[in-house]
Amino acid sequence: MAKLTQEDILAYLDEATILELNELVKAIEDKYGVSAAAPVAVAAAPADGGAAAEGPSSVTVVLSNVGDTKVAVIKAVREVTGLGLVDAKKLVDGAPADIKADVSMDEAEKIKAALTEAGATVEFK
Repeated sequence: MAKLTQEDILAYLDEATILELNELVKAIEDKYGVSAAAPVAVAAAPADGGAAAEGPSSVTVVLSNVGDTKVAVIKAVREVTGLGLVDAKKLVDGAPADIKADVSMDEAEKIKAALTEAGATVEFK
């Protein structure tokens, strides 16, 4: 039997049907004693009920300082908010200003990353 290369395996996976892939997964599970199910992490609850340990479920992203690259910050604000050029410029010129209110922490981190990459300083409220 010829040894399969990684490219051969990937080519097979690209061409296989869902039914064939499902059977392959079952065969791998049976032969190697593994599970394809995603692991579930269970965190222990803190003794105080967890209210103090959790961060806020939603935050407001605030542009606190534009920095030296105003044009790049305006472009980033436009991408994040969907505002037009004039409105985004007014928002940036009015810093400190709220960029987005009541967003999840994940979305807030993405917004912060985009704006800080453009040279701005961002805070959460």
